[in-house]
Amino acid sequence: MTPDDVTLSLQDLAAPGSYPDWPMAFVDLGKEARDALGFRLPPYPVIGLGPCDHPLAARLDSCLEPRFTPEALLAAVRDQPSAAAVVTQLLRILDHLPDEEGLVAESLAYAVLQGSDAHRRWIAARPPEHAALREGRVTLARERDILTLTLDRPEAGNAIDRAMRDALHEAFALANVDRTIERVRLRAEGRSFSLGADLSEFGTTTDPATAHAIRCVTLPAREALMCTDRVEVHIDGACIGAGLELAACAARITASRRAWFQLPELAMGILPGAGGCVSLSRRIGRQRTLLMVLGGRRLGAREALAWGLVDALVDDPT
Repeated sequence: MTPDDVTLSLQDLAAPGSYPDWPMAFVDLGKEARDALGFRLPPYPVIGLGPCDHPLAARLDSCLEPRFTPEALLAAVRDQPSAAAVVTQLLRILDHLPDEEGLVAESLAYAVLQGSDAHRRWIAARPPEHAALREGRVTLARERDILTLTLDRPEAGNAIDRAMRDALHEAFALANVDRTIERVRLRAEGRSFSLGADLSEFGTTTDPATAHAIRCVTLPAREALMCTDRVEVHIDGACIGAGLELAACAARITASRRAWFQLPELAMGILPGAGGCVSLSRRIGRQRTLLMVLGGRRLGAREALAWGLVDALVDDPT
């Protein structure tokens, strides 16, 4: 199967009847009229090729941007069609939901994929853990009206485990309770901001309903989004998965020139479930969020700046 095999016209989408049984579809916008017409999107990603300023591009799920290729997107979606379909459908509805309800929808979608065969196969194929690392911690320091939170697990690339997740939730909850805290700064020890969620903990809660219930009361993004206008984040090095999802909750993000960003969840058979579908779509839009999820590739600091994922490149945040 090639991108040409799954390319259709908007007229095809406007026609009555069933959709093609494909994992995704492309639309060549260069061949489409610029006037709007009625069409419905199928329950899988529809990506525009060609001019992203086409009037109909915004109605599609995403539009291909430089350094992303249709071949790579198709290969990734064919490997994980269920996860690609679920994250696409989720992003379509998040624009219509406030943050709190959006996080609920994201968690429910994540729970669906947690119980999928594809995710279970990914867990089963993972190599065994050889050495236990210390629990993550978050150090807090207050100077006048500024609260600084520091991810402190550098030996694990600041991978977020349960202890760190709970500490982050409590820290942002503190900021929401104590209104004398006028700024919350999030930093990290070591050469990586965060490598994402601790992979050794995947699969430890096997019941998706229980996992959803836990996220509803412990997800740091729930508290972070409530004080987003006071949160500043500085990113150095790798910022992956759950680390990026939390960082995107901030009103202002700075990054060093060696910082890079990635959402690798699709290859695991899941979607960004630490609040990222909400926080990233609010920051860079649903189309670029989906492109990051389906593409799975790294974004360098300058590209992240051009996208609006970060607000400024600053090597020394002091």
